[in-house]
Amino acid sequence: MTGYRLYKKEKLCSMTAIQQLFSPGNSEENSSIMAYPWRCVWRVNNKRTGGINCPKFLISVPKKRRRHAVDRVKMRRRMREAYRLHKHLLPADVPVEMALIYVADKETPYTDCCKSVLRIFYRINARITPKSTEHRHETI
Repeated sequence: MTGYRLYKKEKLCSMTAIQQLFSPGNSEENSSIMAYPWRCVWRVNNKRTGGINCPKFLISVPKKRRRHAVDRVKMRRRMREAYRLHKHLLPADVPVEMALIYVADKETPYTDCCKSVLRIFYRINARITPKSTEHRHETI
């Protein structure tokens, strides 16, 4: 994927893939990251068919957290925009599937969404491609 556009193939739509992502039996494959106000459940799906190995995502804003549809849509748009602008931080050739779930009770500003996306992506990157400790100290 080139540029900042969000393509259809980047969206996690398959019911089977979503069920596998949230299934309790595969806890060694699935990981959860909490970066307030978002929680990310993710896994690397090496069995993906179709030859598309780009990261896939879905965004969920529960009605329990944001009662009004306008507020839910606003939070989804903020998160989608943050994902779109920072997706280059994820390795493009690894088939990562992730679900981003809103956990805050109040509306959060766009900057907080960006910060949580960055934290989530850095943690996923660290798990997928562990780097040597010497390189980590140089970048920090």
